[in-house]
Amino acid sequence: MESMVAEKLSSILSADALGAAFKAQSELFERFISMARSPDEPAVIKVMLRKTIDISIALTGADRGSLILLDSDGGVADSILSRGEISPELKSVLIESAFTKGLAGWVRHHRKIGLVHDTENDDRWLTFPDQPYRARSALALPVIIGEVLLGILTLKHSRPYHFTQEIVELMRVTATQVAMVLENACLFTNLNHSLQSLGKANQKIEAYSRALDQEIEKCRQIQMNFLPRQLPRLPNWHIEEFFSPARRVSGDFYDAFVLPGGYIGLVIGDVCDKGMGSALFMALYRSLIRIFSGQAQLKTSMIDTPSHTVGGKRDSASNTPYSPVEAMRAVSLTNDYIAQNNEMCMFATLFFGVLDPENGKLIYVNGGHEPVFVIDQDGVKERLVPTGPAVGLIPHATFEYQEIQLQPGEILFAFTDGVIDARSPSEERFTKRRLFSLLSQPVDSALGLTQKIATHLFAHIGKAPQEDDITMLTLQRKK
Repeated sequence: MESMVAEKLSSILSADALGAAFKAQSELFERFISMARSPDEPAVIKVMLRKTIDISIALTGADRGSLILLDSDGGVADSILSRGEISPELKSVLIESAFTKGLAGWVRHHRKIGLVHDTENDDRWLTFPDQPYRARSALALPVIIGEVLLGILTLKHSRPYHFTQEIVELMRVTATQVAMVLENACLFTNLNHSLQSLGKANQKIEAYSRALDQEIEKCRQIQMNFLPRQLPRLPNWHIEEFFSPARRVSGDFYDAFVLPGGYIGLVIGDVCDKGMGSALFMALYRSLIRIFSGQAQLKTSMIDTPSHTVGGKRDSASNTPYSPVEAMRAVSLTNDYIAQNNEMCMFATLFFGVLDPENGKLIYVNGGHEPVFVIDQDGVKERLVPTGPAVGLIPHATFEYQEIQLQPGEILFAFTDGVIDARSPSEERFTKRRLFSLLSQPVDSALGLTQKIATHLFAHIGKAPQEDDITMLTLQRKK
């Protein structure tokens, strides 16, 4: 059933549209989490949670919404309505009834999303004679962290069949984000109360900050070990990289490694969101791509036989034919592993290519990533646009592979969106237009191109803070 939903969703919403929606949600809720860190400010937190309902209404086109918050015993701790003033007595009756017998009660018991297409034909919906608003369709989502049910988010509309399966999938992500907001609010409020009771708030915070700083530094060092210390050195080829994280840990990653048969694997990727979670998933993506593509021969029981093939070489160690086409299935295998084992809804855009250094053939998959440019003496020759959606988002998604031939002197340039989205002190972005202008100018080497773009980019940023990770990977075939 889930794969059918995913296929339907992907057929209606493009990967770019899905990515934009999820990115907008993440940015909004990141601000809310920051608000939740204001100690001992329940009013601020309540305003923030009311805003989550407004965002959910805007995303789904619902008329109204509510958020029931639960206490540690599973009872109703509080309830927040989107709009429409009603008496406290009527509000209490409506909430308690819905929570015990209605749709919210069903969601609490089953811990699943409740979708009512028509309230007149669904026993889970309760209708009261004096109810100020009459709903004909409803959607209720459990707000869960781990095994703990924190609340229930309910959306309503006056027309039946308003909430489609596509809306359900989008709101599944939003419910996860609301859970993060609630968890952070509880954590920071409880921490503040504990510190006040001890009378040593400043000392405790400083100690916690130092410990956290040490742990982040360890994570940074571990993450840097996942990036290649030295790129492969090949006759007649240059590979250059540029990596500048916005924080001490990064969601960007790049890699270049030797595959069986003398092929070279090239990867650049960008995990959604920022911070520690993105850094952990960055390591997972990098490791899975290496593991799956490094197998001398992927078992046919794991993958479909491609409709057209490219001749492979034999691995000298195992004498097993190695096909770069089969290596492309590393993206599909990575996608399915993460999409089916990922309650955090993390995903990444990435470009993965396998180069035959003997003849310059490059087979690649672009999973929702920025276009990769092929550059010759006249400027941009070709754009390698996405051949599939972002990786880890949709189970069993289709990723097509393409093949190009790099000629002597040509350069392959890949980058993450931190390049084009970089802001100046006056909030002006670097833009694709500036990048394309630099790529259109004559350049002698991969190193020269990388340095030129980096120089212009950081001159543009100036004293403004770097908001996103900046990564570039450049490959050139010598003349």
